[in-house]
Amino acid sequence: MTDDILYDVADKVATITLNRPDKMNAWSPDMEVAFRAAIERAASDDGARAIVVTGAGKGFCAGADLSPGPDGKPRPRIVPPFSADEFGQRYSYLLGVPKPIIAGINGACAGVGLCLALYADMRYMAEGAKMTTAFVRRGLIAEHGSAWMLPRLIGTMNAMDLLLTGRTIDAAEAERLGLVRMLARDGFAEAVHAVAAEMAALSSPRAMAVVKRQVYLAYTQSLAAATQMSNEEQQKCFTSEDYIEGVASFREKRAPAFTGK
Repeated sequence: MTDDILYDVADKVATITLNRPDKMNAWSPDMEVAFRAAIERAASDDGARAIVVTGAGKGFCAGADLSPGPDGKPRPRIVPPFSADEFGQRYSYLLGVPKPIIAGINGACAGVGLCLALYADMRYMAEGAKMTTAFVRRGLIAEHGSAWMLPRLIGTMNAMDLLLTGRTIDAAEAERLGLVRMLARDGFAEAVHAVAAEMAALSSPRAMAVVKRQVYLAYTQSLAAATQMSNEEQQKCFTSEDYIEGVASFREKRAPAFTGK
């Protein structure tokens, strides 16, 4: 794994750090490959039950690395081949990871950096940090499914505002829009880790995986289909080890010892 992506596990939380602080963690092709490898590692890591994605230094991810090519012109973007798989797009695979992913937005977040955050299950942002879609101010359009994700997270008008103006907003406004939850800058990393660690310790891994799948499949399901899925999954819960342990720990007034089975 490149040093541009760091991987660490503590308290059953895998922390993946974008590590190009001298470039505000600007996104490069090598980073993309290493990041996906780190996500896959966390997904299969039995010692990790939640995932935090954050940035080193003062930024989260300032967007794509726009360093020019040898001819002095912008480097061409590679367009992935079409796939009908909802969770098989360039970054939508994050929605299919069976563990909660938390974006710890510690600083500047723009372009593809914002897209990464949109595909996280939860977003926490440090007070004073700023974000922007930036696309239209670079002559680009809403990339990587952001025109699909953003309206579902904050509504059409708010999404149009951010996408069509490319303006910069701070953590306080992002929180008002419902896009993030703002935390104090001092102790930010520790606070985000604490949220993830609490889920890792107290929430059933099996149940979290099913709930995450329910939420994202519901984006394209009818109410009837979503309800039927919940009925079927609930029946499966009743014979799971985690359900038995969850009830036992509640009755015995102790922390659960879930196995994920």
